[in-house]
Amino acid sequence: MQRLNEDTQIDLIRVANALADAARDAVLPFFRSADLTADNKLSEGFDPVTEGDRAAEKAMRDVLASLRPDDSIFGEEFGQKAGTSGLTWVLDPIDGTRGFLSGTPTWGVLIAVGREDGPELGIIDQPYIKERFLGGFGEAWVDGPLGRRALKTRSTTDLSDAILFTTFPEVGTSEEGAAFHALAPKTKLTRYGMDCYAYGLVAAGQIDLVVEAGLQPYDVQAPIAVIEAAGGIVTDWQGGPAHQGGRVVAAANAEIHAAALEVLHKV
Repeated sequence: MQRLNEDTQIDLIRVANALADAARDAVLPFFRSADLTADNKLSEGFDPVTEGDRAAEKAMRDVLASLRPDDSIFGEEFGQKAGTSGLTWVLDPIDGTRGFLSGTPTWGVLIAVGREDGPELGIIDQPYIKERFLGGFGEAWVDGPLGRRALKTRSTTDLSDAILFTTFPEVGTSEEGAAFHALAPKTKLTRYGMDCYAYGLVAAGQIDLVVEAGLQPYDVQAPIAVIEAAGGIVTDWQGGPAHQGGRVVAAANAEIHAAALEVLHKV
């Protein structure tokens, strides 16, 4: 696919940051609010959505209507809006709504833009601690309390030295959970419950692997762009494209990715 011209790339970075700024302003009044409530999307189980989710996505859509009206949009809360430019913005206004409800700063705003074959630019933004990870078009940085720093993934090659994260201990189906729990004992350390923030930690060189299942495109497209810009790799459990979601493994480098797949692809 033809590379986007430099002016378009610069504009997309500008707009992506504007979206993240708008989402921060919209969502923060709801975080740790005493009267925050949630609707449940499921008849069985618990998949919450809050007014914060809706407010953040609406704010981002308003920005796009002003700055990039010809682009398509795919958002978790308000679905798809057709465009004519060939570019699609993929938005998750709060990735980790359970964490948002619990008051933990592990949730984030996910913003990606790209074409049919996947994301070309992504942002993982944590509004409460004001930390933003951006990757794409030759840029890979995190901006936060310690200032702006370049993103670079770790060079770990042995699973016995690796740090592994996932969100839910059960991971997905019983079979998917079994695969994850076959991988976990081979690593040095396994941690749970970090939502999208774990993907930022891969890009920042703090951890080596995130393994999850049952994801949607809006859960993973921004992390793919950020991690790949930082030198990592994100695929499905068979080593194929992951931008449509499903089973996802995000790895710091090709070697640790191959080692993880050796365990996971047996499912």
